[in-house]
Amino acid sequence: MTPPPGQGSAHGGPLPAVAVVVLTQGRRPASLAAALESVLAQRGVHVDVVVVGNGWEPHGLPPRVRTLALPANRGIPGGRNAGVDQVRGDVLFFLDDDARLPAPDVVARLVARLGTGDVGLVQPRVLDPDGRPAPRRWVPRIRKAHPGRPGPVFSVWEGAVAVRRDVFEAAGRWPHAFFYAHEGIELAWRVWETGHVVWYAGDVVVHHRAHEQEARHPYHHRLNARNRVWLARRNLPAVLRPVYVGSWTLVQVLRTWRRPAVLRAWFAGWWEGWRSTPPALRPMRWSTVARMTRHGRPPVI
Repeated sequence: MTPPPGQGSAHGGPLPAVAVVVLTQGRRPASLAAALESVLAQRGVHVDVVVVGNGWEPHGLPPRVRTLALPANRGIPGGRNAGVDQVRGDVLFFLDDDARLPAPDVVARLVARLGTGDVGLVQPRVLDPDGRPAPRRWVPRIRKAHPGRPGPVFSVWEGAVAVRRDVFEAAGRWPHAFFYAHEGIELAWRVWETGHVVWYAGDVVVHHRAHEQEARHPYHHRLNARNRVWLARRNLPAVLRPVYVGSWTLVQVLRTWRRPAVLRAWFAGWWEGWRSTPPALRPMRWSTVARMTRHGRPPVI
């Protein structure tokens, strides 16, 4: 990974080259500007940055930043995938336009973690910059009592993740057909399938505002359920698919049984997931199921 002339590490060697993909629809210009400023301020790495306009043509950006305008919204995973080939680096770093790196060594620390053992993908800890409580979903594990504790995980919050490019390609990239919802679970599962570990770096922090819980549109609930079924059908051995979908069906019913409109939209997506044909992907090996189980979470819950 060779940076431009004149750039190198404190020890005289080349800086790690990091390909940064920032996804935006152009609706948060101030947040986008802050995100890019924080990326360009990173030290100890050479960043090659592209802003992907998902149905929007980026403009008014720093001169060091490449742009890619997609004429139509390809969805979150599809938009991220489109940016990958526009930037160079053996490590990919994906950042949403409403996230920010609060320290100049965030990316370097994530890259260092990727160089440790068999770690292939890393998610940092996400905190609200004003100290509001962080949503539980930002901690990608079942036990959330100690959000600063690092360790292996089986899903990721997709707004800020670093992944080795070779592992990302071997995993099949983000699942573009999902459009929205659960792409972070599938990518994590596929990274485990490559023989690598997905790591939660609870000691490395990025910022993202903890907004008030928004009312979810029926479209959200439908895709949430459809993709949950697709996730099982694309990735799990056949015998585990009904177990995984069944456990999440029970969770959804328990959470929303007093909200019939939500359940109607969710079960519409549930049926769509079974009736439609998801894009093909080879089910994970039983050895991968065993590895995930040994690390604390079999892929049925």
